[in-house]
Amino acid sequence: MNYCEKIRYRIYSVEKEAFPVMVDRLLGLLPEGEAVLRLAFFGMPASNDEYLARREVLKEKVAARFEEREPALSYVSQPPLHAALLVEVHSFVPDEMDKIVYKQFHNYPYCVLVNEEGRFLFAGGFQSDDLNKSIEQQSVEVFRHIDGLLAFERFPIFSIIRQWNYIEQITSFREENQHYQSFNNVRGDFYAKTTWENGYPAATGIGANLGGVLVDLDAAVFSSPSAYTTPIDNPLQVAAHAYSDKVLETAKQKKATPKFERAKSMTFDNRRLIYISGTAAIRGEESLKGVGLARQLQATMENIARLTGPARPIILRVYLKDKALNAEAERLMNEYRLDIPVSYMWADVCRDELLIEIEGIAIE
Repeated sequence: MNYCEKIRYRIYSVEKEAFPVMVDRLLGLLPEGEAVLRLAFFGMPASNDEYLARREVLKEKVAARFEEREPALSYVSQPPLHAALLVEVHSFVPDEMDKIVYKQFHNYPYCVLVNEEGRFLFAGGFQSDDLNKSIEQQSVEVFRHIDGLLAFERFPIFSIIRQWNYIEQITSFREENQHYQSFNNVRGDFYAKTTWENGYPAATGIGANLGGVLVDLDAAVFSSPSAYTTPIDNPLQVAAHAYSDKVLETAKQKKATPKFERAKSMTFDNRRLIYISGTAAIRGEESLKGVGLARQLQATMENIARLTGPARPIILRVYLKDKALNAEAERLMNEYRLDIPVSYMWADVCRDELLIEIEGIAIE
């Protein structure tokens, strides 16, 4: 079996109880007999002080549960629309050819999978030590942490295949600087340290109500000629890294484009895993404005279909700008009869006019 046949993605959720109790219940639902690579928790603290306190509870409980096999961990301040707390679990069913090593880098747990196909890094939870700093300052610190880990584990910067970027109040401004544009400028500077001959990572840039800047990532260095990565464009859309200035916001007179591909695949012999970037109702580089949720969702799913081709989505995450749209969004999504795990989050999308954004993973 290759990577595509051994990777697993699941979603678990619980109703409202005391936060430590909810965490215990979710940890009790984790699959047995699999190596957990990543835990991404989603919830809604009332303030950044509460966010930090709950993040510590999570860290302590996950460390106690896994001991020397602690996976990458993140706590995203986004309210799930069907639960009080939700966890997305990335796990792996190893065989005798797979070696998984769990480590810590400056108190960030992460793991490295090594087999005949290559080396695969699962890391995350990267944040600034001070959530009161500007988004620009926080982003600089986050990418400094990422740079250090990648160098330590000998993963080139261009080996990042998938990146999740959560940005507090993503469309807000601090003085003249829009949060998302400030983040994009810092990301652009970090990415400029290398060349991206095989395309940028797949990525999501999405809002969080609290938590500053938070980044998770997957990276890969391949060792077999039958294993490789490929950037995927959508002919209906301009590549995000090729946007013109008219769709970018100003941050200190600098306008770096969002450096990501619409999707990126990992091929293993005759199988492909596709990371679907955060996808919305954008054609060319312009949003579909004033058309309502149904049309935006339809356009978004059309864009995803262009990216995945014959590959089948196996997990999706739906972000809604207005939680009042949840019932309609769920009804419309059910019409696709996907029969896969889908989570619904209340979150700001990177453009004010966009009502919905969807990301996911597909396998062919």
